[in-house]
Amino acid sequence: MDGLRGMDGRDEAGGAEQLRETVGLVREVIGSALVGAYLHGSAVLGGLGPASDLDVLVVTRRSLDARERRALVAGLLEISGLTAAVRPVELAVIVQSGVRPWRTPPTCDFLFGEWLREELLAGGPPQPEPMPDLALLVHLALAGNRPLTGPPPAEVLDPVPHADLVRASVAGIPELLDELDEDTRNVLLTLARVWCTLATGEIRPKDAAADWALDQLPPEHRPVLEHARQLYRTCHYADETWSAELLPRVRPHVDEVLARIARLTPEDLGR
Repeated sequence: MDGLRGMDGRDEAGGAEQLRETVGLVREVIGSALVGAYLHGSAVLGGLGPASDLDVLVVTRRSLDARERRALVAGLLEISGLTAAVRPVELAVIVQSGVRPWRTPPTCDFLFGEWLREELLAGGPPQPEPMPDLALLVHLALAGNRPLTGPPPAEVLDPVPHADLVRASVAGIPELLDELDEDTRNVLLTLARVWCTLATGEIRPKDAAADWALDQLPPEHRPVLEHARQLYRTCHYADETWSAELLPRVRPHVDEVLARIARLTPEDLGR
């Protein structure tokens, strides 16, 4: 699997083995309907942080059936985790005919992530639904060119227009803000990346986007993002802490970044 190059040894905390297990599960469950599986996210943007997800985009020839959905959820619940030894796996499935030729909004046929664990256990496997973020996933899979199985992504997927990348970046902000109190570091870093993407046209690793954003921010709004960047680079979620001094500064920082994003957002974006 070409996508595993560079992912071995203790520095990836078992990520390579988890990816092998994930691809094995996908092959077993989907069978001949599988077109390919592609690495994206932090692993192709510049390397995994201690708590980074293993992000996998799976392309199929048809929509998954009920049995396949149940089997994927059951297997991924065993493979994925949130410990120092077991990384979270995020797996999205798209039907090739739904994204080639590219169209918007794209539909995600199946989505698994650790943030969905309780919902999946209580409510059953995920069903197809529109997902603007797929524009970013497809773009990163193409740019990373890290097939885990199947042909190179450029033979399977069409490029995503820049305007759709911008739309996808902005569309997720309301849902992101809902998670600010529970997932503070990721929300702050993702907002920094949205801002950076709109301003530079590049999708950068979260810590690199934070580097860029820190250079643009006034001094009073830097400490919060500096702390989020440090957490991303050095610790797992279980070890994350926010001081009583920093917490009251989170919302003013977010408001400042949202104002910067608003200035860069085309007026007709939602039309």
